[in-house]
Amino acid sequence: MKLASLKCGRDGRLVVVSRDLARCVAAHEVAPTLQAALDDWAEAEPRLRAIAEQLDSGAWPGEPFDQTQAHSPLPRAYQWADGSAYINHVELVRKARNAEVPESFYSDPLMYQGGSDAFLPPRDPIVLRDEAWGCDMEGEVAVITDDVPPGVTSEQALGHIKLVMLCNDVSLRNLIPGELAKGFGFFQSKPPSAFSPVAVTPDELGAAWRDARVHLPLGIDYNGQPFGRAEAGEDATFSLADLVAHAARTRPLCAGTVIGSGTVSNKDADGSPGRPVNEGGLGYSCIAEIRTIETIRDGKPATDFMRWGDRVGIEMLDREGHSIFGRIEQEVVRA
Repeated sequence: MKLASLKCGRDGRLVVVSRDLARCVAAHEVAPTLQAALDDWAEAEPRLRAIAEQLDSGAWPGEPFDQTQAHSPLPRAYQWADGSAYINHVELVRKARNAEVPESFYSDPLMYQGGSDAFLPPRDPIVLRDEAWGCDMEGEVAVITDDVPPGVTSEQALGHIKLVMLCNDVSLRNLIPGELAKGFGFFQSKPPSAFSPVAVTPDELGAAWRDARVHLPLGIDYNGQPFGRAEAGEDATFSLADLVAHAARTRPLCAGTVIGSGTVSNKDADGSPGRPVNEGGLGYSCIAEIRTIETIRDGKPATDFMRWGDRVGIEMLDREGHSIFGRIEQEVVRA
């Protein structure tokens, strides 16, 4: 089942989307918004699935689904917590700051609490006031939970993952070191994130959903050229269920909590940090990684962070080449 929120008010208008992303049906008789559906998921899910079955069978014609009119599936959420499942990414970005990776990071995931009051629509621009802030994209997989009790195991947490989507976790890299030096985490360096036009139930992913990981490449295009094709199911030290359990260790998570995987990142086949797509590698899901590799190789970075007019596209295709979540497509614009 695929769900989306069309732009309407602060919380969007819930629609069920066909498997091919071509059509949609309003779901107001079940729930006016996705958050309302999640608040009563046990009651809402079977009714939404019934709509999806009618839509995919052609029994209901629906209306055209226009991704440009979609907001993030949850236009705002009660909670957005981003983990770091891919230690290769952690190693690279910390190396850029001349910081060691503590041994505990390989058994105890990193996580920060982001701003969830105003997510960006997936086709809306990234408004940047100052290019010197070092704007970067971060391609991720994210999940939405129902109510999660505190102290759940990873196995229990898996059952609380109700929807999967993609994320562009926008970062202002040049503001991060100063914030982290204060010892109190991100705030100004993390402007609003955007999520894919569509969120899907895990079963929609078929065999690609296993071990609470999505075993498909995450496509990142930058200014119209392939930039990243990292395999989201590989090199993930922690699963998405591990991250949900980590977030719920000491407190409950309310329905509609969004948990991110962190930047999808692979090592190369020989164990090296990875090569660009145009050199036969899987590339990168953020600019910070290639800048670190350029610095290691050449003594200084050659790739600039995003500037006004630059564009990023994020999409995941199934093994037959069909888009699963729709496409995040954003341009950086001057405030």
